[in-house]
Amino acid sequence: MSETNTYSIRVEPTKQSRLSQVDFNNLKFGQIMADHMLVANYENGTWTDVSIQPYGDLSVSPSMSALHYGQAIFEGIKGYKFADGTVSIFRPDKNHERFNKSAFRLQMPEVPEEIFIEGLKALLNIDRDWVPSNEGTSLYIRPFMFGTEAALGVHPSASYKFIIICCPVGAYYSKPISLKVETHYTRAAEGGVGFSKNAGNYALSLYPTQLANDEGYDQIMWTDALEHKYIEEAGTANLIFRIGDTIITPHGDTILHGVTRRTIIELADKWGYKTEQRKVSVQELIDGIKNGSVTEAFAAGTAATITHISRIGFNGTDYELPPVEGRDFSNKVLDYLNQLRYGKTEDPFGWNFIV
Repeated sequence: MSETNTYSIRVEPTKQSRLSQVDFNNLKFGQIMADHMLVANYENGTWTDVSIQPYGDLSVSPSMSALHYGQAIFEGIKGYKFADGTVSIFRPDKNHERFNKSAFRLQMPEVPEEIFIEGLKALLNIDRDWVPSNEGTSLYIRPFMFGTEAALGVHPSASYKFIIICCPVGAYYSKPISLKVETHYTRAAEGGVGFSKNAGNYALSLYPTQLANDEGYDQIMWTDALEHKYIEEAGTANLIFRIGDTIITPHGDTILHGVTRRTIIELADKWGYKTEQRKVSVQELIDGIKNGSVTEAFAAGTAATITHISRIGFNGTDYELPPVEGRDFSNKVLDYLNQLRYGKTEDPFGWNFIV
């Protein structure tokens, strides 16, 4: 934590809650926002005016730097409700850590723990009734920051706004997904910002993803920018494979360092599986599918959680993965994480941050 200030959080409750308008049995991802948001401003080298206020529109200048030069980063976190009503956030400290790494790379100020973690806690305290309790649902939490300086010119913004908004959600993907191996377009390059969760990484993915959708695939499997030889990640999540007896995930600075991916590898290590974080070539994957050594393939992320991959398209040929029912590792992880995050089993790791 780079600052030693003690930040007071001003609270302005909404005059009219929208909670009664929500059908918690039919939640679409990212469509309905909770009543409140946390807002903090960075000006003259310090964070100031931290508040929880009714969710609503922002007023910005047309010359605001983020609109022109892309200084915008974000995170994705989930909150869960236990059977006894306890509200828990899953590993927000790791999201805070990654958020500040993204901020550093984009020359933005770090957000202190007192604002990020304590602000998140205060926000969920006032909106705890927005955390759904049905199995498979959660409160998706979106911290984000952007440059607000009203001036043109390519330089780091002199001012920033940090905001946290929340929305109750169901599953991001409702079924196993199909991926197309991308051999032309690029998500990230060595020395770039692929490891950070910044808005630009997602903007450049939209067109090639649409092309993949037009061909009948749900998402893209990104490959390296130099040769398109090595697998990186899916459009919205990290990738994990079981090849033989080893749990393998692509790793490097062009790949987002996912909290869910990290959690899965830590669990695999604890359970005695062999794990590797290394380069995985497309050819190794395709050969493994054909010879039967690739028995599991799934996407892992906060939104996606664990989403099984059903088929992979490469150079005009589709390769089918084994049936989901027989994938013992990924199904075991998903079941365990559900038990843990909903408070149905002990938390020996201290991953549940109780609000």
